Amino acid sequence: MTSRMNPYIQFRDTAKDALEFYARVFGGELTISTFGDMGVEGAEADKVMHGMLTTPSGFTLMTSDTPEQREHTPGGSITISLSGDDADDLRGWFAALSEGADVTLPLAVQRWGDEFGMLTDSFGTNWMVNIATSQARPQA
Repeated sequence: MTSRMNPYIQFRDTAKDALEFYARVFGGELTISTFGDMGVEGAEADKVMHGMLTTPSGFTLMTSDTPEQREHTPGGSITISLSGDDADDLRGWFAALSEGADVTLPLAVQRWGDEFGMLTDSFGTNWMVNIATSQARPQA
């Protein structure tokens, strides 16, 4: 197996809902383990200890619920960036992520020639989407 880097998003009690939402947006296979599955009893037993979405596009997104005794800052200082030249997929993902989101910059052609937009989804996760256009790509 080669090394890879994956976003791992912490939530407060909404990791399962967020993963199910992202699965609707991107498709793919979900795996979820709760704290109860690992032997924890009580109020946190049903919360997500580790969740993972593996998508047909090759994305892997991991999540968990932050235990009550730990500090939680939604969104933190991380933004997930989706970029490429598959305009249909990227526009579709932006539209789907926009459901209930705070769209801070609507997806539109920017000064550098690409389509670009930003939003904070309904779970507090920050996203950027950049669609490369032929005008913005270097000529070979």
